[in-house]
Amino acid sequence: QVQLVESGGGSVQAGGSLRLSCVASGFTYYHYMAWFRQTPGKEREGVAMISAAGGLIDYADSVKGRFTISRDSRSTDYGKKTMYLQMDSLKPEDTAMYYCAAGERFGLLPDNYHVWGQGTQVTVSS
Repeated sequence: QVQLVESGGGSVQAGGSLRLSCVASGFTYYHYMAWFRQTPGKEREGVAMISAAGGLIDYADSVKGRFTISRDSRSTDYGKKTMYLQMDSLKPEDTAMYYCAAGERFGLLPDNYHVWGQGTQVTVSS
């Protein structure tokens, strides 16, 4: 069963840091994985993406220089992969539900991804 499970969200003050994790299981390979975020009433926004081997990375302009995406392709269990999002210098406008996703096309558009996690909430207070 294909599954993505996020963790690491929470509440922090502006300027603080959080590290999100996404564990992928039930499949062996996707070309790209990404982080998206969404707030009520707004469209889902691409935050960062990474290719399977980690050689291609892209960020939304709003998080460049503050967020770092990485990927651990080593598996402790067969088919289990982990992706991370290190978020530093957090701002109140970073408050959102963060989702991880897997897909086959390059880019930070939600339509490029067809496997999604349930999300983890990040709240940044001023």
